[in-house]
Amino acid sequence: MKISVVTNAFNQGKYLAAAAESVLGQAGVEVEYIIVEPGSTDETPQVLEALSRRYPGKFTLVSDPDDGPSDGLNKGFAQASGDWFIYLNADDVFLPGAFAEAARHMRAHPDAGSVLGNGYIIDDDGHYIRRAVSTRFTARRFVQGTAFALQQSTFYRAKVFRQIGGFNLANSTSWDAELLIDMDRAGFDLVNASGYWSLFRMQPNSITVSQRFADESLRTHERYFLEEMGRERTASDLRLKKVRQQLSRLADPAGTAMRLRDAVFTSNRVFKEAQAPEWARALS
Repeated sequence: MKISVVTNAFNQGKYLAAAAESVLGQAGVEVEYIIVEPGSTDETPQVLEALSRRYPGKFTLVSDPDDGPSDGLNKGFAQASGDWFIYLNADDVFLPGAFAEAARHMRAHPDAGSVLGNGYIIDDDGHYIRRAVSTRFTARRFVQGTAFALQQSTFYRAKVFRQIGGFNLANSTSWDAELLIDMDRAGFDLVNASGYWSLFRMQPNSITVSQRFADESLRTHERYFLEEMGRERTASDLRLKKVRQQLSRLADPAGTAMRLRDAVFTSNRVFKEAQAPEWARALS
């Protein structure tokens, strides 16, 4: 089994070495790694040069301007030859053993369109914040506010990715969620796994933390609702969404207890996998 990974490395040189090493260190499956570099102006080119010297022939570099993250990712996956696809943002990290564990679920579900794992949310320096657990994902549950998929731990079957058409180039905020929505609507199984496979870094310049596309994200989610429900979302729908979310938490006492523990008890855990390797620190 081969897993193809694409990293869109645009102006994230501070984090790129840790992300790349987390891919290249995976064992138990064949890994194809593609890094897309659309024209960074930070230390990214220097990090890529150092990576090439340290890991000769271990990754493919695509140096090509793009029209945003989804376009860059599609360009990377257009060159991929793996059985399964996953992408890793340059500021995020895979945990050791993630691919081997994910591959067991892939083999156990030969018709699945996607396999969804879990992970941890960390801060800029790699300190633990909380767990991030993917839930059962369907288009209906997503627009109703009760589905979540951790992108950093979500694998896509290559032939399904291609059948769906890849990521929507017009979507600048949640192209990953839209792909899962389209897979579900096309009838493919989206399989949840129990493993913790990645680190999602909440750093100041990320789309999630900066909220620089908040208005566009809202419009996109309203489109999802309209497409799924056949009508515009109303104020009553928003109130009902909150009720459904509360009922979903009540139906999952173990998950609720986990979230409460993360909210109440602080942790001093620091993930060494999120730290820049020694050879890369001088480049930052």
